[in-house]
Amino acid sequence: MICCMPDSKHLLIVAHNPSPNTQKLAQATLRGASHEDIDGVEVKHIPPLQAGADDVLWADAIILGTTENFGYMSGALKDFFDRIYYPCLEHTEALPYAAYIRAGLDGTGTRIAIGKITAGLKWKAVQESMILLGEYQPEFETQCEELGTLMAASLEAGII
Repeated sequence: MICCMPDSKHLLIVAHNPSPNTQKLAQATLRGASHEDIDGVEVKHIPPLQAGADDVLWADAIILGTTENFGYMSGALKDFFDRIYYPCLEHTEALPYAAYIRAGLDGTGTRIAIGKITAGLKWKAVQESMILLGEYQPEFETQCEELGTLMAASLEAGII
């Protein structure tokens, strides 16, 4: 889904969603970022295997979403980082970002890995990566929707 406005800021959501529950999380994030009260932000959701450097260069802020796989981020998100790292390295310094992690173990390895890569890119975390831990709960969707709204509203207001 893409919402277009002239002179708008750009929010990119790169979320790996291989299951029905993780699809709900990505949809909730997109729904929050596209809130009807936010007029000045264009939002794109692109799966990590389809997103590229041009998408990141387009963005004024980014939300990353991933599952925890073997104590690490999904292979799809790691592939995204591998492909965009050098093309974006000198051009996206201080890019505001946030992340959510759907974790079954504890999410800390994934949080650390994302933190190391984004530190290398010199991106700026808006908040600590959100870990959605344990059995799936509908409140995870609420948290993702709030994250999307917070990022888009902050971008629109010039806070980030």
